[in-house]
Amino acid sequence: MTYEPDVRERLERDAKEIIVRYPRPRSALLPMLHLVQSEEGYVTQAGVEFCAEMLGITPAQVMGVVTFYTQYKRQPVGEYHVGVCTNTLCAIMGGDQIWDELSEHAGVGHDEATPDGKISLERVECNAACDFAPVVMVNWEFFDNMTPAKAKQLVDDLRLGKDVVPSRGPNRLATWKEASRVLAGFPDGLAGEGVQAGPESLVGLKIAHERGWTAPPTDVDRERPDEPVRPEQIAAPPHEPGKAIPGEAKPGSQEGRNK
Repeated sequence: MTYEPDVRERLERDAKEIIVRYPRPRSALLPMLHLVQSEEGYVTQAGVEFCAEMLGITPAQVMGVVTFYTQYKRQPVGEYHVGVCTNTLCAIMGGDQIWDELSEHAGVGHDEATPDGKISLERVECNAACDFAPVVMVNWEFFDNMTPAKAKQLVDDLRLGKDVVPSRGPNRLATWKEASRVLAGFPDGLAGEGVQAGPESLVGLKIAHERGWTAPPTDVDRERPDEPVRPEQIAAPPHEPGKAIPGEAKPGSQEGRNK
């Protein structure tokens, strides 16, 4: 399986634009995979071989990355890929119930798409938005403080082609392929739209302002954790390597066995 000549020409042009951003070609593999995923909605064998050829690596090396990261799909997903967080906090707040009811409502399971190709579901380990739990994402845009009823209505609206706006983010919901192209490094111009951080995320900042808290100054002459350790800071070992450890050792302990 290979790409049609016009598709191949377009992908090569975009791929070269990605590759020049990195000091070594193979470092461009992650965005390259998003690029080929934006073409057909998932990473096909043609996409794997294209990445390998463009980056000078083997298809096996490409496949090792594809199968490691869950954002890369090996089979078609829906135009709108719905991820339900079921990690600790979302689960406590009802994420598992949302998943169970939504999966039954849509008639599909994890990484499966509806017959019309509109919706697919994914049971996500973490959507990185615990302050808005339980959270659902559609093509990586946030839908906060969800309930089973709201999640089912969301999916129904998407299937009917209604305008759906994320809780935070742009004023338009990108399709799966469009979102994949953005992740490949080709902005859609929507990054600055909508709410960027909700009130829950800004509580800490609000408290800091109220109490007059500020970050430590950066110009103070003090040691920082990222500074190299100097030789005089390295403590000598408590005993000479290869010699018995001095003092009493608890029977059955590693020290005892060493002695």
